[in-house]
Amino acid sequence: MLSVSDLQVSYGAITALAGISFEIAQGDIVTLIGGNGAGKTTTLRTISGLLRAKAGKISFLGEDITHAPSHQIVARGLCHVPEGRMIFSNLTVGENLSMGAYLVRDVQLAGKNREYVFSVFPRLKERLKQMAGTLSGGEQQMLAIGRALMGNPKFLMLDEPSLGIAPRLISTIFEKIVEINKAHGITILLVEQNANLALEVSSRAYVLETGHVVMQGESKKLRADPQLKATYLGG
Repeated sequence: MLSVSDLQVSYGAITALAGISFEIAQGDIVTLIGGNGAGKTTTLRTISGLLRAKAGKISFLGEDITHAPSHQIVARGLCHVPEGRMIFSNLTVGENLSMGAYLVRDVQLAGKNREYVFSVFPRLKERLKQMAGTLSGGEQQMLAIGRALMGNPKFLMLDEPSLGIAPRLISTIFEKIVEINKAHGITILLVEQNANLALEVSSRAYVLETGHVVMQGESKKLRADPQLKATYLGG
């Protein structure tokens, strides 16, 4: 569904990605793990068109999107929930959700997506008229994911969904991520600081270090790898 080939990205003279390659099949949950500065967020931002690749190719559903603008990428069904959530704090929950549907021209579909979001995150319906900036961290993360779902995505990229969330809500968020994948058939690319949790919910993983893919394979097997356990899993 998504193919990244020899992707290179630089910030001026600093190389952020030094030619990474990976593929994601339809219906999978795939995770990128690695330390700070490994290139995980840069990868997601480049796929979604927020950053420009220096070299390499990104294909989505067989189409080259390497140099496509972000709005065209979203229109193709690839949505990005960024690190830090980036909700519109001065708008209500309902207005934030409406912003997520700005490319959906079918009013009935937008309404259907909205009801689906409420079925996944009932708390958003309860807080529909509340200013988004007054929500808790966990509620804001629900809103950020819900806003992306309003765009009727085929593929969802989630950057650090557990960041800044109370521990009691982290498991809820990840249960919903799995539900979105299984029940709605949405393919997911996940970047997550909690490597144990990321490997638990994903089927496949890629490990990044300083802009390179250094390990890859089935998540279950990587969780048992001594080197990975020692470096990322506290084992």
